[in-house]
Amino acid sequence: MRRREIIGFLGAVATWPFAVRAASAQQPKMATIGVLVRGAPGWQQFWQFFPEALRELGYIERKNVRYEFRSDEGQMSRLPELATELVQLKVDVIVTWFTPAATAAKEATELIPIVCALCGDMVGTGLVESLAQPGGNVTGSTSLNAETSGKTVELIREIMPSARRVQALANAPDPFSKSFLKGIQLAGEATGIAIDPIMIHSAEELDAAFPAMEKSRPDAVIVQPSLPTKRAAELALAFHIPAVCAWRQFAHDGGLVGYFGAEVDMYRRAAVFVDKILKGAKPAELPVEQPTRFELVINLKSAKAIGLTIPPTLLARADELIE
Repeated sequence: MRRREIIGFLGAVATWPFAVRAASAQQPKMATIGVLVRGAPGWQQFWQFFPEALRELGYIERKNVRYEFRSDEGQMSRLPELATELVQLKVDVIVTWFTPAATAAKEATELIPIVCALCGDMVGTGLVESLAQPGGNVTGSTSLNAETSGKTVELIREIMPSARRVQALANAPDPFSKSFLKGIQLAGEATGIAIDPIMIHSAEELDAAFPAMEKSRPDAVIVQPSLPTKRAAELALAFHIPAVCAWRQFAHDGGLVGYFGAEVDMYRRAAVFVDKILKGAKPAELPVEQPTRFELVINLKSAKAIGLTIPPTLLARADELIE
């Protein structure tokens, strides 16, 4: 090797450590996102579209982002423990699906930002101070509120103009249950329908509620979304009781009607919230968003099974008909 080449080679070797450090400095920070979900029907759709939206924003798993996923697997009492796990892992942000998960996360930390991908009445449940100015470490999308719950009563009146009494199954441990019942009762007063609330504390109580309805014979039943809605839909069909829920998946599981904000929109917006927070935005200064589109799904197969005819005007408004 010539002398000039040897000198050049040694100079290059000498700069290697600096080059390695420079390349390392240019590598994007690995963000850790904690995900906490209520193990209710429909969470799979959230877990499909939320990471997909983050990928579109440049967050690639194992390259510049990693996920710590936790589900209560249908046992809501596990949520506080799971939320604490995420806090101990020192994740950069926690994304929650359903109100009980958001509440558990908020109780576990006042420092780590929390993004609600789907929560009910975030003001009424104490998650934020106001929609415009959340004021703490929580922000995101509030999908369910008193007005949305009340819409289920109006749908029952449209389907069955003669309806006079409706039973509302509320999930007692869910903080949203108060807002859920308030919206239904207000709508009941406005439409002349008596609302009979039943507080459900366990799966056993849910199962027992339907045989009891066979004796009392309400005109319809409204199911709170955080309950085991698939089981509720199956029971309602078995006992020939029209069942409505402010949850799109409910109709797909056999319920008569599902009515809800456009879920995919909210899951994609959750990714936008996360992106802003990872870039330095404060949750307290990010206004909570509400859905601008709602979807109505009617299960015609279930309607036929319980002997109901859906009015043509309602069929025409439906976003999806299940036959």
